[in-house]
Amino acid sequence: MLFDLRSRGRRRTVRVVYAFLAIVMVVGLVGLGIGTGSTGGILNAGSNGGSGGGGGNQLADQQLKRALTAVKKHPTAANWANLLQARWTVAGSGSNFNSTTSTYTTSGRKQLQYGADAWQQYLKVASPQQQTGSAFLQTAFLAAGIYQNLGQWSNEGQAWNLAVQATSGTQRLKPYLCLAYSSYAAKQTTKGDLAAAQAVKLLPKLDRLSQKLALKSASTSPTVAEQGLAQNC
Repeated sequence: MLFDLRSRGRRRTVRVVYAFLAIVMVVGLVGLGIGTGSTGGILNAGSNGGSGGGGGNQLADQQLKRALTAVKKHPTAANWANLLQARWTVAGSGSNFNSTTSTYTTSGRKQLQYGADAWQQYLKVASPQQQTGSAFLQTAFLAAGIYQNLGQWSNEGQAWNLAVQATSGTQRLKPYLCLAYSSYAAKQTTKGDLAAAQAVKLLPKLDRLSQKLALKSASTSPTVAEQGLAQNC
C-alpha cells in the first residue's frame, strides 16, 4: 500500500501531492498544445502565438485575425479571398520571411500553404458569376503566386487556367504565358504547348521570336521553366 490514509495529517499530505501532480499534468499538456484548440484546422493554424498572429508583423497579424474571425462567422467567397490575402501578407513579413536571402522560412511556407487551402475553399463557394472580373483575377493571380513559391507547379497552372477563363483579348497574355511555364515546370508538356501557342499569338511581333525560343527551351527543361516563371510571372 503506497499511502496509509488513517492519519489526518497524511490525508492532507496526499491531497497536496495529488494537487501538485494535477498542476504539473495540465502545464505539460498546455505546453504541448494538447486540448487548447491552438492547432489543427485551416481556421486555427497560425491564429495564435507570435505577436497575436502568424509570426508576421503586428499589422499583418491583426489583419489575419480579422480575416479568420470573418470567415468563421460567414464563410463567403469574399471572406475566403480576404483570408487568402491575409495569409500571403503574413507569409512575407516578420519571422516568416528572410529578407537577406529573399526566401520564406518554415513558418512562412506554412502560411503560404494555409493561403493555398483558403484558395481551395474559395473555389468551393464562389459562384460562376464570382469567378469573373478584376476581383477574381486578382485572387487567382495571388493563388498562382502562392503555389509558385511553394513549388506546386500543377496547382499553379490550374490557377492560371482559371485566370485565362476570366479574361479576354490581350489580357490573356500573362495568364497564357504563365500557364505555359507552370505546365512545363509540372512536366505537362501538351498543356504547356497549347498555352504557349496562344501566348505567342498575343505577343507584340517584335517579342514573338525571343519568347517562342524561351518557351521551346522551357518545354524540355523544368528548371528553365521555373526560371521563366520567376522572370515573367
